[in-house]
Amino acid sequence: MSPANRLSGQVALVTGASRGIGRSIALELAADGATVVVNYASSPDAAEAVVAEIEASGGKAWRYQANVADEGEVDAMVKAVLEREGQLDVLVNNAGITRDGLLMRMKTTDWQSVLDLNLTGVFLCTRTVSRSMLKARSGRIINITSVVGLMGNPGQANYSAAKAGVIGFTRSCAAEFASRGVTVNAVAPGFIATDMTKDLNVEPILAAIPLGRMGQPDEVAGAVRFLAADPAAAYMTGQVLQVDGGMVMR
Repeated sequence: MSPANRLSGQVALVTGASRGIGRSIALELAADGATVVVNYASSPDAAEAVVAEIEASGGKAWRYQANVADEGEVDAMVKAVLEREGQLDVLVNNAGITRDGLLMRMKTTDWQSVLDLNLTGVFLCTRTVSRSMLKARSGRIINITSVVGLMGNPGQANYSAAKAGVIGFTRSCAAEFASRGVTVNAVAPGFIATDMTKDLNVEPILAAIPLGRMGQPDEVAGAVRFLAADPAAAYMTGQVLQVDGGMVMR
């Protein structure tokens, strides 16, 4: 197998894959030979555009609408993937939202919606997918967290708490699944140039980044591709890879 198709014959499910980092991850995994299931919640045209781009490059992909914070929808999505493809080898938990605000003014609904999607969604997808992976004694799960889960961030108590929870969840699952050959790792992006960050005041952010620039979605996707496809990652589990330009050095 050549380095360009290490995921040939494998199936990858990427949540929140219609735009931003998720879109880049879907394209990267497809470029490595995977059949990619492009999950989306509310942007069918954007999801179909990702599928079309993958197919135009000779890859395989299809889309599936599901709210990953909804247990029934997650179960139905994974069932559909297994019925259509017969296997599910890679899960990338990427879907996420922000509802920023200072804590004393934060609405309970804004707290809960972020926790529901960004943390509970990871739990629901991982729990459902792990059943087939553990049975197959093979699989790679990659959770997209954030550097704010490591350092906190004013105005993002909900997002920071959810992303810190993803890190703890990743390590617990890694310990549980290791004996069955399933690895669980996380990627922690810093400030990446996406729709989620386009309205930020970038000057103070750039001053805190040693590399002096925002990251690009494909730079995060490269780390995911390594964890999902590279044989060198087979001995890595419970790890958090920071893709942050040196912003948080631990």
